[in-house]
Amino acid sequence: MTPLSRFTITGLLAASAAGACSQAGSGSRNSPEPAAAPAGQAAPAKPRAGNYPYTQADVRFMSHMIDHHAQALVMAGWAASHGASPSIRTLAARIINGQQDEIATMQRWLRDRGQAVPQPDTAGNPMSNHSTGQGHEHPSTSSATEMLMPGMLTEVQMRELDQARGSDFDRLFLTYMIQHHKGAVTMVNELFGTQGAAREETTFKLANDVSVDQTTEIARMQRMLEALPSQHGSP
Repeated sequence: MTPLSRFTITGLLAASAAGACSQAGSGSRNSPEPAAAPAGQAAPAKPRAGNYPYTQADVRFMSHMIDHHAQALVMAGWAASHGASPSIRTLAARIINGQQDEIATMQRWLRDRGQAVPQPDTAGNPMSNHSTGQGHEHPSTSSATEMLMPGMLTEVQMRELDQARGSDFDRLFLTYMIQHHKGAVTMVNELFGTQGAAREETTFKLANDVSVDQTTEIARMQRMLEALPSQHGSP
């Protein structure tokens, strides 16, 4: 083999080795990083990497939010039968679709962890919760209305909404659903404010979605409420 041939082969081998090293280094730099909380979300960022155990606060949140969502489903389900306007019916259908899916997710989460799985109260009864998380009780057995979960309608409010029709229903529906959504956001904030809670990935994602989605719907409902004609027909 001539010296030129040997020089050429040696150069090709060196170039190939350098290319392989370059690819290996590039692959290392591009390796996936641990998932982080999405930027710009309303809820505070929580660690997402690693296998965080769920807490009792997570279990309470999932259980109570099932009851909370159940009342919203009853309220939204009345839109079609109570003479609601097309825009209210569209909103109600969106609420039903979204919250039914979230209830299924929360029930599955509890079931997978061997926890009690609440069945949605289709009668729309307001449920209460204690700060100690000892369970639920109806207002009839509670001495204080503040024991209701945040935003939940009382029996009187539910009866008032059920008796309303047409434009009266639209106004009450928006007013009470804003109240209800604000309560759900409060529950999320309480969860995120509990030490060690909401670090498990599914809990974090669901709670954050509830906060973002319902905050967005609150703003939409407030605009819809402001656009309604005056209750007494005055301009």
